[in-house]
Amino acid sequence: MAKKNIINDKSIQFLEKYLNNASPTGYEWEGQKIWMDYLKPYVDTFITDTYGTAVGVINPDAKYKVVIEGHSDEISWYVNYITDNGLIYVIRNGGSDHQIAPSKVVNIHTKKGIVKGVFGWPAIHTRSNDKEESPKLDNIFIDIGAKDKEEVEKMGVHVGCVITYPDEFFVLNKDKFVCRAIDNRAGGFMIAEVARLLHENKQELPFGLYITNSVQEEIGLRGAEMITQTIKPNVAIVTDVCHDTTTPMIEKKKQGHTEIGKGPVISYAPAVQNKLRELIIETAEEKKIPFQRMAASRFTGTDTDAFAYSNGGVASALISLPLRYMHTTVETVHKDDVENVIKLIYETLLKIKPEETFSYFD
Repeated sequence: MAKKNIINDKSIQFLEKYLNNASPTGYEWEGQKIWMDYLKPYVDTFITDTYGTAVGVINPDAKYKVVIEGHSDEISWYVNYITDNGLIYVIRNGGSDHQIAPSKVVNIHTKKGIVKGVFGWPAIHTRSNDKEESPKLDNIFIDIGAKDKEEVEKMGVHVGCVITYPDEFFVLNKDKFVCRAIDNRAGGFMIAEVARLLHENKQELPFGLYITNSVQEEIGLRGAEMITQTIKPNVAIVTDVCHDTTTPMIEKKKQGHTEIGKGPVISYAPAVQNKLRELIIETAEEKKIPFQRMAASRFTGTDTDAFAYSNGGVASALISLPLRYMHTTVETVHKDDVENVIKLIYETLLKIKPEETFSYFD
C-alpha cells in the first residue's frame, strides 16, 4: 500500500471537524454523527446502541467477526455547585486535570446553547509566596459574568450542565497534530481511515469487520462493555493513546520508553492475547512499519480490557498512538505515527483468517 494512499486532504478536513466538535462523556452523539457520515461510503450498514456507541459493519452476514475499535468521548466537567454570587464549582466527568484549569476558557452546554465562561484564578499580586495554593478540585471555579445565582440560572446554566474546552485543531511544525480530545478521537479517525483504505483498494475480507467507535471509555470502559455483548466478536484490535515518556517530569523507569515519531506502540499485558499480538508484530516487521513496545501490569486501562474479558474471552490486542500532554488541551501526536497505526491495522486485517481461533491448543 503506497504511502500516498494513507492520509489525504479530505481525511484532514474530517479529522479537524471531528476533533473540534465537543463530545464529552455521555454526550457523544454529535461527534458520532460526524464520524458515521464520513464512514458511510465505506461500510455496508451501521449498528448503534442506547448510549451512543456507533459501529460501521462490512460483511454483516459473516459468522466470524473482527472488531477494530477506538473511543469517541473526551474528558469534561459538570456544573456541581452555584454560589450566591454567581460563581460555578465543578466535578470531573472523566480524568479532567484540575491543574491546567485556571485561565482556561470553557463552553457550558445548556438547552439555550453554549454559555461562555472562564476558570478564574487570583492574580499573582494577591497570592502569598510563603504558602501559595495550587489549583485543586475544591478551589477552581468558573466565572460566566453573572452577578448572582439567579442570573446564572436565567442564562440556562444549572447543576449537571456539561463543560468542555473550546481549543481547536492545528498543525505544529508541519507534522504534529495538536488539539484537545486527540485522546481518543484520533482512534475513531484511524479506524475510519482503515475502512476507507479497504474500500478504495477493493479488499474483500473473509470475515465481518466491525469498525467500532465506543462511548464512555473515560469513565471506565463502559461503552465497550456494552457493545461487545451486542457484537460478540472473535477478535478485537483496539487503538488508543499512550504517553510520550521523553517529555519532562516523566520517569521512564516507571512509565517505560515510548515517544512520538517512533511508530505505533504494541502492548504486553494479561488482556492482550499473545498470538494475536505476535501476528501484529510479524505484520509490522514484514511490512517495515516502525513500532515500539510497552508493558502494562494488571490491565491496559483501555477498551482492550473490556473486549478481552467479555463473551467468555475474546482474542484482543492493543495498538497505541504515542501522545504528548495527555488530558490537556494541547495533546500532540506525530502525523507519521497516525499513518503507521492506520497501516498496521490495515495490514494485520489482511492476515486474519476466519478459521483462526488464536487458541494455544489448536
